[in-house]
Amino acid sequence: MGKVVRVRICVGTSCYLLGGASLLELEHSLPEEVKNLIEIEVCPCLGLCKDALQGRPPFVIVGEKLIVEADMSKVIEEIVRQIRN
Repeated sequence: MGKVVRVRICVGTSCYLLGGASLLELEHSLPEEVKNLIEIEVCPCLGLCKDALQGRPPFVIVGEKLIVEADMSKVIEEIVRQIRN
């Protein structure tokens, strides 16, 4: 496990109000073995809510994978999956 995974959390108005605010605590909720293997970036807006085909906010991008209706468990699951692969 040496791969660094980039995590982009959208905190635009829709994402922030629909749960993105709680995702700002992501680093504190991660398993110890992956904390040093991620790079968290808070984005003012990813622009994804303008296209209903993308899904519903909040949006998080882990690596290149878009997570819609993101919550802590979905995001952590994807981070761990990408680090282990």
